[in-house]
Amino acid sequence: MRAQGDLAAGLTARWTTVWPDGRDRGLAAARCVQPGFDQWFLGPGPLAAEDLRLRLTNVDDNPASVDLTALSGEGPLDTLDGQGVAVAPHTTRVVRIGHSREGLGEVVQAARDLALRVRATSGRVAAALRVRVSSGRGIDWEPVSPTPATSLVLPGVPDGPGDRRLLVAVPGEEAARIRVRLVGPDGTVPVAGPDGASAGQPRTVTTFDLREPLSGRPAAVLVDADRPVVAGFTATRGPDVAFGTSAAPLGPGTGPGSLPDARPGGKLIMTALTRTVTVTLTPAGSDSPRTMAVPAGRTVETPFFLPGTRGLAATGLRIDADGPLYTGSTLVASGLVTAAPVPPSPLARTLPPAHDTPHTLD
Repeated sequence: MRAQGDLAAGLTARWTTVWPDGRDRGLAAARCVQPGFDQWFLGPGPLAAEDLRLRLTNVDDNPASVDLTALSGEGPLDTLDGQGVAVAPHTTRVVRIGHSREGLGEVVQAARDLALRVRATSGRVAAALRVRVSSGRGIDWEPVSPTPATSLVLPGVPDGPGDRRLLVAVPGEEAARIRVRLVGPDGTVPVAGPDGASAGQPRTVTTFDLREPLSGRPAAVLVDADRPVVAGFTATRGPDVAFGTSAAPLGPGTGPGSLPDARPGGKLIMTALTRTVTVTLTPAGSDSPRTMAVPAGRTVETPFFLPGTRGLAATGLRIDADGPLYTGSTLVASGLVTAAPVPPSPLARTLPPAHDTPHTLD
C-alpha cells in the first residue's frame, strides 16, 4: 500500500485474514508499517513453530541488502547465513527461517524461542513475519518490536484461558537485570523469572510464564532492565495463537490511536500507569463518541461495539486520550483470536541521520 499527499504520513491500515479450517486455520492480522532499517521480531522458533516466513518488501527504486541475525533461549545463533539478502526494487522476497541459507540455515532449527533482527545494510525494507504453529493449530503475524530500550510497556495481553509467555531478548554483550510486572484490572502484580531469577544473559532470550499471575485477566506487561532489551508476548486461546510487543502510549502530543477494521469483533485493552486517563472512542463515520475513564495503575477492557452507537465501531475506531494510555486490541472470530498494540498515528516522519558521505545529497 502506498499513499501520497499532505496527510499520507498518518495513514493507518491493517490486513486481516480468517481461515476457519484447514492447514492455516486461524485469525491473523498485520498492521502496515513504514519501511525501516532495523526491525526486531520475538516469538517461537522453528522448534516450536512449523513454518516461519519472513516477507521483505522494498518499495524504493534502489535495491536493498538485508542482514538477518537471531538470538535464542540458548544464546546467540552465530552464522554467516542470512547475510546480504538482496531485495530488488519494488519487490517482495519471502525467506523461510530455518529452511534456507538466507533464512539462517540449520543453526536456528533447534531454537524454541527466537529473537530475529532484520537490519538493512543498504536501502530499506518493510518486514513482516508470519508464523504457523502447526497444521490447523494457529497462525498469526508477529508485530515489529521497537528498538531495544531499558523500559518497555507491552499492552493488550488478552484475557481468557491458555498459555501466556513473555520473551525478553538481551542483544548486548552484558547480562541484564530484568524486572517484570503485570498491570491488570485490580492493580500491579510482580512476575518472577525462570527459577526465581531475574537476570537475562547476554545475547539470549529469557522467557517468563505469565499464565498463573494473569489468571485469565487482561493486562499490560511492564519490563524494566539496566541494559537495553527487546520484549514480546505470545498468547494461545483454543486452536489459535496471538502475538504482541511493546508500544508507545497515546496521549497529548501524539496522534490518536486507530483501529482500521473492527468487523470481526473484539476488545480494546487500555492501561493507565501514573494517572487516571479520560479516553474518547469515536466510531468511524459517527458523531456519537463515547467517553470513559481508565484509573491510574489499572487495565480496562471494553468491546468495539459501543453502547449507543448502533454498532458503528465495526468499521473502525479512533482512540483519543488526555494522558499517557497504553492500548492494545484483540480481534475474535469463530473461536479464533489475534492481538496487536495500538500505537499513535504518526504526526511526522523521522528520517535517518545524514552523514558526510558522497551519497548524502542523493
